[in-house]
Amino acid sequence: MNRRHALRHLGALSAAACAAGPALVRAQSDKPITLVVPYAPGGTTDMLGRLIAQQLGSALGRTVIVDNRPGAGTAIGASQVARAAPDGTTLLVATSTTLAINPWLYKKLSYDPAKDFAPVGLIGAVPLMVVVHPSVPATTLSELVALAKSRPDALSYGSAGNGSPQHLGAEMFKVATAANMVHVPYKGSALALTDLLGGQLQLMFTDIAPALQHVRSGKLRALAVTSRKRQPTFPAVPTVAESGVAGTADFEAVAWQSVVAPAGTPKAFIDRCSQEIARLVAQPALRQKLENEGFEPAAPGAHGAGAPEQLAAYIRSETERWGRVIRASGTTID
Repeated sequence: MNRRHALRHLGALSAAACAAGPALVRAQSDKPITLVVPYAPGGTTDMLGRLIAQQLGSALGRTVIVDNRPGAGTAIGASQVARAAPDGTTLLVATSTTLAINPWLYKKLSYDPAKDFAPVGLIGAVPLMVVVHPSVPATTLSELVALAKSRPDALSYGSAGNGSPQHLGAEMFKVATAANMVHVPYKGSALALTDLLGGQLQLMFTDIAPALQHVRSGKLRALAVTSRKRQPTFPAVPTVAESGVAGTADFEAVAWQSVVAPAGTPKAFIDRCSQEIARLVAQPALRQKLENEGFEPAAPGAHGAGAPEQLAAYIRSETERWGRVIRASGTTID
């Protein structure tokens, strides 16, 4: 085959592939969509997944089935979707752990975040709150950093385990401020929070929702939130960036949630799903409900909110940012 014929043949194949996308979506329009949630039922990510399933099901006129596949730091569910046919019948609720953190943590990963998925839409994020036991002589973040520097290894912080958002959020803070704190990993954040309340730990970078009642009752003291803006549930608590601590002017550490599809999924299907996710998180009543639970819904024009291309750029920037933190902390998981 000469060069002209080869180019003509390639052009024909490309045209056929482009035409196949919408046709494939139409062909699959009567089949259920499986939305894989890589966490156990009952948590924040599962709740968000079920809201997305309901919205997509109503908008697309198709059954959307939530399939919980917890384990291996979201890798079990992610691997399932990475291997699924890109035909508009499979989606994944992917978190910052799935897409931006795991590539740096695991020496061997069963999926490739950059190659195996097509970004669809950003749902939002879960900020962390820096809380201390009342016995800690610090009422501001500046005082906490000064204490950590003056008493090396005297402050211990708990987390849900190595590589968890709570662990890496604290490590990001350590890298930014040179504060000296000792990590104590637990099998779940609830166990760490229990020991913090009992005084066995001095501080924690925790999800806001579990800490709400303890901060309000005075059993814990809130020093800062790790989002870019203050949280409606605790408007008097400053952000880390507002603390004035050197190195934290642009600090942000949030665990975000998004939806992705297998790479190669038709663009028409992805764009439609992206529009419906944006429509869902824009609903005022839902936004209010989520914010009351310590969740920050994606806002139009913020970070990766909007078109799939914006989410793709956000994922790339977050992957680079978390990579710097993980390399500096030396954290790895076999």
